Amino acid sequence: MDNTRPVVVVGGGPGGMVLGYLLARAGVRTTVLESHGDFAREFRGDSLHPYTLELFDQLGLADDLLALAHHPARSFRFHTPHGPLTVADYAKVRSRFPYVALMPQSRFLTFLAERAAELPAFDLRMHTRVTDLLRDDAGAVTGVRHRGGEVEARLVVATDGRFSAVRKLADLPAANLGATTDLLWFRLPRLPTDPPDADVDLYFGRDHYLGLLGGTDTWQVGYSLPKGGYQATRAAGLEPIRASVARQIPWLADRVPALTDFAQTTLLSVDISRVDRWHRPGLLLLGDAAHVISPVGGNGILMAVQDAVAAANRLVPALTSGTLDETVLATIQADREPAIRQVQAQQVRIEQRTARARDRGKPITPPRFLRVVTAIPGVRARAARANAYGPNPPRLTV
Repeated sequence: MDNTRPVVVVGGGPGGMVLGYLLARAGVRTTVLESHGDFAREFRGDSLHPYTLELFDQLGLADDLLALAHHPARSFRFHTPHGPLTVADYAKVRSRFPYVALMPQSRFLTFLAERAAELPAFDLRMHTRVTDLLRDDAGAVTGVRHRGGEVEARLVVATDGRFSAVRKLADLPAANLGATTDLLWFRLPRLPTDPPDADVDLYFGRDHYLGLLGGTDTWQVGYSLPKGGYQATRAAGLEPIRASVARQIPWLADRVPALTDFAQTTLLSVDISRVDRWHRPGLLLLGDAAHVISPVGGNGILMAVQDAVAAANRLVPALTSGTLDETVLATIQADREPAIRQVQAQQVRIEQRTARARDRGKPITPPRFLRVVTAIPGVRARAARANAYGPNPPRLTV
């Protein structure tokens, strides 16, 4: 194997940046290509779970990361017509970090890029959009072509998101698993007098639910729509949205007038999909490029980071010993796919339940038995741990 060629990671999101850091930390020359000029994107996942914080602690980065402004969310609550219901209590997770750190993704990625830049084997290139794959005579991927030239690679790893250009270039289609909802995101100001126990909350109504995520100076609000319902929502204007927020989250009613224009909103088309095969010779897909996770549970970053850890565990030994082949790539998929299938199956069930309620004209609410179940001692702690770590969390071994 030609060790003069780097591993090329396409996409500077959480999965790509963590993988780039882990490979370079192990001495593997790694080039991360990011199409944008910075990491500032609105309403991407902001949730850093205990697993991610523990990983960064293992890397010696957690204290500096958490010195940056963030909101420690210690519970996940449902607000139903029958009252509030705490479904996950992160304070009961046995960890140095018994909470979910809500931090703007741009802040997290900028921090990681700065620390990765200290590693001699790491190279980050911004404003670099991949336009094609390089292949040898047998069809194996040997690098990428971008608007400024080419980069030959020992391996190309695609972490370029749900609309992955690399996935399309490699002809690895993703199968839609059945998302039925879209989300319209916007921000409202946060005040010192707001409820101190508001962290990550879902407010259920007759036609919509509202998601609320805490921040240091704002609240991030997600307003649910039927899949493809944005144009009808826009035609109806902002008043129904403002009225819904004021009705379902009364303590935010005084700030609803701050939402004055649809330009303040961002539409997230919810997707749950998965690629059947995550690899070709010389190419590996990870994160949303391989499997799109819906915002339900806020674990998209968690799954991408765990993909990066599992991949690093397999790739570092294979790359340093010169034994990398497609069998190694298939093993990475085998390591991660069961967990991804489990998370996506749960999200599909939630989507189907929401769609049935909407079609029948019934309130969108969680199952009634949930109140009884969460009253059982230990259930909230177990639910928090399941969300904090996900199924079969990989441990970094390289």
